[in-house]
Amino acid sequence: MSSTTPILHQNNHHQHRLLFSFTSKTTPFHSLHSLHFKRKPLLSFSSSYSASSSSQQHQSITRVSTAPVEYAPPPPDFNFHQEISRLKKLRSRLAVSQSLSHKLSVLDSDSRLKNFFNDKHSNYFARVLASLNLDQLFLIKCVIAAGQEHVLNLEPEYVESEARSDIKSALYALVEFIDRLDVNGRNSEAKDAVLEIEQVKDLNKLLKTLAEIEQFYDCVGGIIGYQVEVLELLAQSKFERKTTKSQHVHESMECQFLEIHVPSGLDLSQNTEYAAQAALWGIEGLPELGEIYPLGGSADRLGLVDHETGECLPAAMLPYCGRTLLEGLIRDLQCITPVAIMTSSAKNNHERITSLCERLRWFGRGQSSFQLFEQPLVPAVDAEDGQWLVMRPFAPVCKPGGHGAIWKLAHDKGIFKWFHDNGRKGATVRQVSNVVAATDLTLLALAGIGLHHGKKLGFASCKRSSGATEGINVLIEKKNLDGKWAYGLSCIEYTEFDKFGITRGPFSSNGLQADFPANTNILYVDLASAELVGSSENERSLPGMVLNTKKPIVYMDNFGDTHSKCLCLFACSVPGGRLECTMQNIADNFLNTYSSRCYKGVEDDLDTFMVYNERRRVTSSAKKKRKHADMSLHQCFNVRNCCNGTAGKSYDSNTFTRCVHQRTPEGSFLDILRNAYDILSQCDIKLPEVMTNTLMMDLHILSFSILPLAYFGRSQDRSPPTCPMFKALGLAFYEVFAVMQLFKGGSVSKGSELQIEVAEFLWRNVQLDGSLIIVAENVMGSTRIADNGESILQYGHRCGRCKLNNVKVLNKGIDWDCGDNTYWKHDVQWFEALKVILHGNAEFEASDVTLQGNHVFEVPDGHKLKITSGNSGLVVQLDPIEQNMMDTGSWHWNYKINGSHIVLELVEL
Repeated sequence: MSSTTPILHQNNHHQHRLLFSFTSKTTPFHSLHSLHFKRKPLLSFSSSYSASSSSQQHQSITRVSTAPVEYAPPPPDFNFHQEISRLKKLRSRLAVSQSLSHKLSVLDSDSRLKNFFNDKHSNYFARVLASLNLDQLFLIKCVIAAGQEHVLNLEPEYVESEARSDIKSALYALVEFIDRLDVNGRNSEAKDAVLEIEQVKDLNKLLKTLAEIEQFYDCVGGIIGYQVEVLELLAQSKFERKTTKSQHVHESMECQFLEIHVPSGLDLSQNTEYAAQAALWGIEGLPELGEIYPLGGSADRLGLVDHETGECLPAAMLPYCGRTLLEGLIRDLQCITPVAIMTSSAKNNHERITSLCERLRWFGRGQSSFQLFEQPLVPAVDAEDGQWLVMRPFAPVCKPGGHGAIWKLAHDKGIFKWFHDNGRKGATVRQVSNVVAATDLTLLALAGIGLHHGKKLGFASCKRSSGATEGINVLIEKKNLDGKWAYGLSCIEYTEFDKFGITRGPFSSNGLQADFPANTNILYVDLASAELVGSSENERSLPGMVLNTKKPIVYMDNFGDTHSKCLCLFACSVPGGRLECTMQNIADNFLNTYSSRCYKGVEDDLDTFMVYNERRRVTSSAKKKRKHADMSLHQCFNVRNCCNGTAGKSYDSNTFTRCVHQRTPEGSFLDILRNAYDILSQCDIKLPEVMTNTLMMDLHILSFSILPLAYFGRSQDRSPPTCPMFKALGLAFYEVFAVMQLFKGGSVSKGSELQIEVAEFLWRNVQLDGSLIIVAENVMGSTRIADNGESILQYGHRCGRCKLNNVKVLNKGIDWDCGDNTYWKHDVQWFEALKVILHGNAEFEASDVTLQGNHVFEVPDGHKLKITSGNSGLVVQLDPIEQNMMDTGSWHWNYKINGSHIVLELVEL
């Protein structure tokens, strides 16, 4: 048996889902059948081979257009309940089959296959399928049994007699072509064949995709089970219109009673002492922590394209502030720790991410610190009847199946075992597009509480934005059918709001939506607990299954035309979606049960928990490309509604905060600037006030580097720039008191830019008016060559260093009027700037001096450049660093813990 096609194993398929699921208890109802055509849909097979002779060459090519065809509304005879029942019975029979031949026999006895292989067409259909091995035949027959014949473009009822000769010829030619392929995939006989190779590639790709679906969804019955889940969720959405919400929720969760409550959690912005202590627990627990990044999404809304090749790119490749989003994610890590990255084949995601890691030498952490595992793609479906959308024969529209696939896939691919072998007990989970998740104490406090108190799952949350397409965190309270009460924190996706009577769209400050905090997909997870869920041989391993038909399905057909929610072969505009799982709903497996109802204080004892912080310190994502005509820097659900019809006016900060949602790169960058202001303003540095105007059409704020830096921009009205940005390095970034010891006194004028990327840094009474850029080659340390030949980062070893004491920096700075500037990309033009470039362990010091005009100071490795004032101007002195200071430098910061705070001590050698 081929290893690419798994056999369905015996499993117990549970109808019970812990949250927001459809059950088979619903009454039957009807929906419209898939499209029935008045005219025949012309197929796109092309061939030069006759079915009767393999020696003939260059026969006339059969090509047909995918031009629009007329269709009549299908009769209302499609019975969801009947189809689901048929597929469930088939799934059950396949599950108990012990051999592949038995499974094929079960499929052959299905009514759908019997109808498909009728006598009139059996000869040439059998000839085509005979060219496949048994594993491939099983997959194809599963597709037919699932009611998706049109994917093969062989469905008899769609084909009228006058077109059958063309189809038959094309099918025979395809068989002939496959027969001629040698083991290397080359045509062994006629190199003049004009049967399009792309069709063979599509067939092979289809078989690979089907094999992955069959294997990954084995816990629900493979391809057949996948279609059952799709139809159940579609039926559920239609059934909701005919029943009460409470009735449906109780049935779907199989409970007598259910309520959702607003969770309390720990507010890090208010309880600062406990937050600092929790962060220290996180620091102490770093040797037991790993990182998990779900990067498999297609990120269609970002519209990212390789300008050289024209290929679509995944979100991880977005150039943001001088480096890709993935690089920024890795640079936020405080030590070398195991990192598991879930990729997908969408937009060559897996290949591109692997190539980036290799090109950057695995970020100085060694390839052994990374595990990349690829999630399968799933078919997009018609929202009316669950039919798979197709681009051309053998090419269904496929998308990643949601980040909830990560738990089962991590088990299947051995990721949990890999973490265990590396001594890891817990992991933090974050998405690549969220550029502020590492701000402040949030991530460390989240992980610290999880590790210290032995929790199974933790959420980092914040206030919701008006009209945001984001879920909410809730406290679930339900009475099970056995009479026990269950409690736990969980998430309700925005697509499921209707089930709970939660209104989507703008909300008032005292409305139901406003009370619940936002789900940000920043998680702490206990790895052993997550593995138990991922290894369960039922649908528990696929948490939070939803069929989201709210977003458009966008793809390109074989003529290069772009379609949105369209079945392109038949040119029909139909709503579409795909079956998705949500990783945060693994929480539904961690509810605590009690014999009686709990009224107060239950959250402290639960296996799930939540920390809360100011929104722009928790989530601000570069998820969606900002359209040129958009008024807001952020994706605003409805500017007029959100801002009470005040479009064109300046908004106060509260209104501005309510308008932000799934961030554009520009909008997320603005949040970074505002976070910078909050920190630097506490360091006795005079700063311009941050703007809160959502109508900054022509963004004039500068990008940043991942380590300490600050930028200042200006708004569309050409008034002086007002947006500062800062991001500190090392553990100091997570402790305001430590930052206040790095920076003290001075000022930054409007229109200035401050970019500092150096690990060891001191700022004392610096006055900046213009651009100051300090970049170290060894930002966090130098690399060494390990025994296996890999370059490994040594934190704090041979770092670059910079001291500024009583310094004035005066220059013309950025050319703010340059139309080519893209500030969030770190792509700008300057009139003048002061740039300091530190190679290796180089050091730079400037004291009691004014540095005016355009300067570039480049310090070589192993040297120290010192600048002071003299009688005739600047005194520049370059000396070699003493040999006994090469590794440690002539000075460094010594980090100490005083209570729950980090204290810095300046050590000069």
